[in-house]
Amino acid sequence: MPSKTSSYNKPDYWSQKAFKEGYPARSVYKLQEIDEKFGMLKGSCTVLDLGAAPGSWTTWLLRKLNGKGKVVSVDLNPLDKNVKGENLTFFQGDLLSQEIFKHIQDLGPYDLVVCDAAPLTTGNRTVDTARSKALVEMAIWYANSMLKQGGNFCVKIFQGGDQQKELQKMREIFTSARGFKPEACRTVSFETYLIGLKKK
Repeated sequence: MPSKTSSYNKPDYWSQKAFKEGYPARSVYKLQEIDEKFGMLKGSCTVLDLGAAPGSWTTWLLRKLNGKGKVVSVDLNPLDKNVKGENLTFFQGDLLSQEIFKHIQDLGPYDLVVCDAAPLTTGNRTVDTARSKALVEMAIWYANSMLKQGGNFCVKIFQGGDQQKELQKMREIFTSARGFKPEACRTVSFETYLIGLKKK
């Protein structure tokens, strides 16, 4: 049986598909599956992509919007050089900084907030899960602050990161909140997604 490391290093079906279709990473198919199942993206809308680099989710959003609406993406790291669009605004910086928050706020409010951010992993599941939980809490705070009424939200969380507690918080904000693991997640991965629909 292959080790976790070798299975991560070997390009799988989703990685090869992403390369052929011009996406920086395989993670794009997780968002595509979430959108197909829950109808996250509605017409000409304004989307906030938190922790966007290298830019697969941003690229998919731009293609789906097809020149309509706008995408605001934020990350500590730059987007891939091929990620571009007239309706894209990218801010490179810390989501916890007041300056970045103000920039994002000025371009809102948003119809959809997405976050596929992952912490720098240590290999220690307890530490990695705690770091993931902190990112999720920040993303929920952004969703609550930036979304229009009726807006949607999805965020990645490492399983074991108080998923039920985070869902409980989301149920206070959204009409519906639930967990969902897309097929495009690696089988060895302990990541899953929390989905919030129709902000109250």
